[in-house]
Amino acid sequence: MTTKQKNILIISITVVIFIILVVCVVIAGHVTLNDEATVGNTAGNLNNNGYFCEHEGRIYFANAYDNYSLYSMNPDETDVKKLRGGSSSHICAGGKYLYYAVENQSGGSDLGSVRGAYGIYRCQLNGKNATGMDRCHVATMQLCGNYLYYSKLDPKSSMSLEKIKIDKKDKLTINPDAIINPASYVDGTIYYCGTDQDHYLYALNTANDTASVVWKGNLWNPIYQNGYVYFMDIGNNYRLCRYSVYDDMVEVLTNERLDLFNVYGNYIYYQTNSKTEPALKRMSIDGSSQEIVREGIYQNINITSEYVYFNAFGESTPVYKTSTYGPVNVNTFDAGMQAALQETE
Repeated sequence: MTTKQKNILIISITVVIFIILVVCVVIAGHVTLNDEATVGNTAGNLNNNGYFCEHEGRIYFANAYDNYSLYSMNPDETDVKKLRGGSSSHICAGGKYLYYAVENQSGGSDLGSVRGAYGIYRCQLNGKNATGMDRCHVATMQLCGNYLYYSKLDPKSSMSLEKIKIDKKDKLTINPDAIINPASYVDGTIYYCGTDQDHYLYALNTANDTASVVWKGNLWNPIYQNGYVYFMDIGNNYRLCRYSVYDDMVEVLTNERLDLFNVYGNYIYYQTNSKTEPALKRMSIDGSSQEIVREGIYQNINITSEYVYFNAFGESTPVYKTSTYGPVNVNTFDAGMQAALQETE
């Protein structure tokens, strides 16, 4: 082989390697889009800070025993793995990615955390390749098809509804000065309550981002499920009701005053507001079979196919759990605690 032929061969190999590297970079940076019907998390979980999210047989959760770092596990709490550090919340999952908000002013000490980080992030399901979507403070958010809709908090205390495509190619302000909770997303529509002049039930069509009044009620934290909107009735001491979209009728599910609630399948878990007998309770979705889960004041009611997780008001740990559908039997979330302890060893 002549010197000229060797040079040509070397140049050819170099060009091929360069092309391969460029292709790899392009593939690595490509974001696979979702089906338009994709929903990132249940509305009830997101209304309770979105600390748990179930996706394709896996639970992604913010581990309170490890400063709310991002973990994953099986629904039966086996195979617990730490994915990333930092205080995560409003976890959503769709396709090949996780989306989550971070409020981590001090930062963590491990390689998965970013000191002083905050904002919305996207990462792979294994926690790798985290990408910042928007550096902002978030009140709540939801993955709606191929867009993240989120309530953005401004340092001056104003709030706006924003959306960004999951590949970051399209970012828009939907409403520059309204408090809109996008958690309840079903079939291309976000159901939310007004917060300024009224507390009516509204529907935001995500195809064109136009809003319309569904019902002139007086409600808070609406959750749409199977033709019903479950809500707290502001005008009647925050009792729990449901509104039939098809029949235009309201049913009272309990006259107790509520602090918060979550709807999952055939059950509603809710925290009562009582000076003498506060308790976390559950009922069937029609208001029947009411029973006490645990006496006291609790928050962050997050539900998966196997367990309901919650913690005492003002205390991040211990995290309690009970069976979602089985008999009430409250225990502590020991799998999360043990996984966090192993990280510090």
